[in-house]
Amino acid sequence: MEDERIIELYWLRDEHAMAETARKYGAFCTAIAGNVLSDRRDAEECVNDTWLRAWNAMPPQRPRLLRPFLGRITRNLALNLWEKNHAQKRYAGMDLLLDELSDCVPSPKTVEREMEARELGALISAWLRTLSADDRRLFLRRYWNGESLQDLAAECRQTPAELARRTYRLRQALKTHLERNGVTL
Repeated sequence: MEDERIIELYWLRDEHAMAETARKYGAFCTAIAGNVLSDRRDAEECVNDTWLRAWNAMPPQRPRLLRPFLGRITRNLALNLWEKNHAQKRYAGMDLLLDELSDCVPSPKTVEREMEARELGALISAWLRTLSADDRRLFLRRYWNGESLQDLAAECRQTPAELARRTYRLRQALKTHLERNGVTL
């Protein structure tokens, strides 16, 4: 089913939207969650939460492209779950203490930090637009989707070592671009 039709199902509040989304993008979202979480059950939970988030987001949102919209939701949910799982292993009580202190300690999120994050995002997006389609796809699949060098190398018909050098050069180019634009690393 075409993405426009799936989005329309969400807007009509038709429950078939989630089934069609799962059928078309289940493997994609599971791969993203699996790359972040490395646990099949956690990845499945994350993907199911993605369908619910998409349901709750549409309407009012109407994504232009469904695949990256779902990928972003999945990635954010997976990263949040990863942080939660790792925080519990270190010291779960700290989260409780920080929650208790939240009423009297200012939030680390500030307007200034939000603006810096947006500016950084804009700089990275501008840099990505300067890359060839192959390099842009490689960079996003490696650093946004979290795909392994081995899997990417097999698809690109390169050795993992060659691909590691290529991704290193891309990272260095990004670093140079950011530094030229005033970002302190």
